[in-house]
Amino acid sequence: MCSEIRSIRYGSWFHHSGLTLQEVLFLTYEIVHNVKAKSIVCEYAHGPTTVTDWRQFVREAMAVYLEDNSQKIGGPDKTVEIDESKFGKRKYHRGHRVQGQWIFGGVERGTGRSFFVPVRNRTKATLTAIIRAWVEPGTTIISDCWAAYNDLGRQGYTHQTVNHRIGFVNHATGAHTNTIEGYWHHLKVYVDPYCRKKGYVYQLAQYMFAARCAADNVDPLTMFLHIVAGIDWSN
Repeated sequence: MCSEIRSIRYGSWFHHSGLTLQEVLFLTYEIVHNVKAKSIVCEYAHGPTTVTDWRQFVREAMAVYLEDNSQKIGGPDKTVEIDESKFGKRKYHRGHRVQGQWIFGGVERGTGRSFFVPVRNRTKATLTAIIRAWVEPGTTIISDCWAAYNDLGRQGYTHQTVNHRIGFVNHATGAHTNTIEGYWHHLKVYVDPYCRKKGYVYQLAQYMFAARCAADNVDPLTMFLHIVAGIDWSN
């Protein structure tokens, strides 16, 4: 009888790597916790290309997981704040001009459950489709007075607005979007301001993965290792 001997790496997160198991685990830990690339290079003496490649591997795995396990937020008796914000700086930087990228997002009050999606435009059709994909009917949605949101009351939602030209709170209803405004501040620190447009998908995936782990009170590294353990990496 012939027996086949396979490495412990076979089919695992370690399968195609020339790094040691310990090196892969340390890299994964640092990247999942969003440690800056320069710090990882200095700490572990890996080349910048190695760190960049592994960061992309990690973010791609997170993006696939989120796509396959998307969860709507909100619902009856729940409030979701929505907003759009532009990322990136309009300036020349290393030979190219960064045009910026619009991000559309929503945050559920009380739980921190959220979504953030890069969008090509802010039209009613684009934003309504994303809202219906991510927010449960029956949710109270609070937004600014952008015209694209005008029909939300006819889409199965209770819609409240705040006019930011007047103030940050609608004093008649108490509506405000302070929660998501705080998220924008944190997210713009998290995301590379000179990111190319295709890179936003993966940077946002890592942010949303971390936010979901925090909302569910789950350790992000434990969750990530659980995810990649269920994937066959031998192909």
